Parts: sequence; structure tokens; C-alpha cells
Amino acid sequence: MEFKLDKALEILENTPSVLQALLANLSEDWYRANEGGESWSAYDIAGHLVHGEKTDWITRTKIILSDAPDKKFEPFDRFAQFRDSQGKTLEELILTFKMLRRDNLDFLKSLHLSEEDLQKTGIHPAFGTVTLEQLLATWVAHDLSHIAQIVRVMAKQYKEATGPWTAYLPLLTK
Repeated sequence: MEFKLDKALEILENTPSVLQALLANLSEDWYRANEGGESWSAYDIAGHLVHGEKTDWITRTKIILSDAPDKKFEPFDRFAQFRDSQGKTLEELILTFKMLRRDNLDFLKSLHLSEEDLQKTGIHPAFGTVTLEQLLATWVAHDLSHIAQIVRVMAKQYKEATGPWTAYLPLLTK
């Protein structure tokens, strides 16, 4: 699918509600479970999404659209949620995410981005030159990837309990 801002906004606007619907009223057993090792739980992912709303997407959009000669992005701390979420409930994280996302999308819409704007560039610390269109498309894919991750992590909690049906549930075997 070709990138279209209005289509991207459909996903970006719905992610907070999807997250809330998926995780509301669940016990900690569900949202604190992970896949072992250093994998992330739904709680960790919610914190990661909050951190991204504060420091990534709109911050980088502003850099790309600025008149500054240096358009380098600061590296994104992909693990900041482990520090920033301490002492917060899942409900607090989801509420914060909803509020930040609403504000960020209001700002994004206020820019009235043109096709020319979407081709403007910034400098990613690992990838080099990237366009605003690529950044915004990544924001959408990032949301969807983390929703899929939450679903996978939660489904795997019942992997053993499904017995022979595991063979028909590819989400449990990948």
C-alpha cells in the first residue's frame, strides 16, 4: 500500500483504544507476562509507547520540518520504559498514552503536510537520511508491530495448555 497520511491517521488514532480494549480489566498475570529472557510484557510495551510519544515521532517530525542546518535525530532510548514506568499502573500508562497520542496527532494535523513536506529529510543516527514519509509510515508499522507483539506474548501464556491445538495456532509456534 502506498503511504497516505489520512490512512496512516486511521491506525494512529485507533491504537490507544485498541490498547485499552485489549488490556483493560486484566489481571497482572496477563499484562506482566513475557516470553522469557529479556522479552517485553504488555506493560513494558505500553511504557515504550508512552516514551515514543514523548520523545520520538513528533520530535523527529519537528527536526525534519525545521529550518535548522543540522537535522540529526537524537538516538531513541528503546529501553527507557523500564526506568520511566516504575511505580505506574498499567491504567496510568494507557491513559498517558491516549493523552499524548491525541495531542501529537492534533499537532500533526495542524501542520497540513504537503507531498513536498513528506519528502523532506532528517538524519537518523543508524540509518542516515530518512524522509518524513518514512518516519510517519514507521510510526504506523511500529504501532501495529507492538499490538501484534502484545497479542503474541499473551497467547503464548496458554501455549502448553492448548495441547495438540498448538499445531493449528502459528502465533504460538513462532
